[in-house]
Amino acid sequence: MAMKEIRLHGRGGQGAVKAAQLVVRAAVTGGKQAQFIPFFGVERKGSPVFGYLRVADEPIRRKTQIYTPDMLLILDDSLVMLPETYAGLKEGGVIIINSTKSAEELNIPQQAGTVAEVDATAIAEKHLGRNIPNTTILGAFGKVSDLVDTETLFSTIEEIFGKENRKCAEEAYEAVTIIRK
Repeated sequence: MAMKEIRLHGRGGQGAVKAAQLVVRAAVTGGKQAQFIPFFGVERKGSPVFGYLRVADEPIRRKTQIYTPDMLLILDDSLVMLPETYAGLKEGGVIIINSTKSAEELNIPQQAGTVAEVDATAIAEKHLGRNIPNTTILGAFGKVSDLVDTETLFSTIEEIFGKENRKCAEEAYEAVTIIRK
């Protein structure tokens, strides 16, 4: 597998950093190479945050920001109004978004290939009692992407965050909808 570059967008307190760390751990457990480079900007709850995640079969030597991601994981659909959210998405790139809005409302760029959405907020609130959609969005990631073994991902989520978070991921895995392919 060629290296895949993923950019995560969320708001402070939604768990974007932890989500990326979980993917790295699951990838490494599965025998792949992975790295996460966080970028916080303003470090406050509710402020936009993003980070960079790479997964590959070979050693990863790059340590830079990701300017042309293969995939975007968007934990908060209000961030689609910011120009940097979709910036640089590769032709045919994958978008996985926490939303219930239509592709038109989400202003999905033309170059996007697969676009998947899941109401990660509702699932997280149902199981966790609050809007922390990180492990939930990873369930959708597990369904749409083949970058990590899904069972390894779910086991890693359970090991780090417990059974309720695993339930979030499993429910999102089943609930994710492809709105563009």
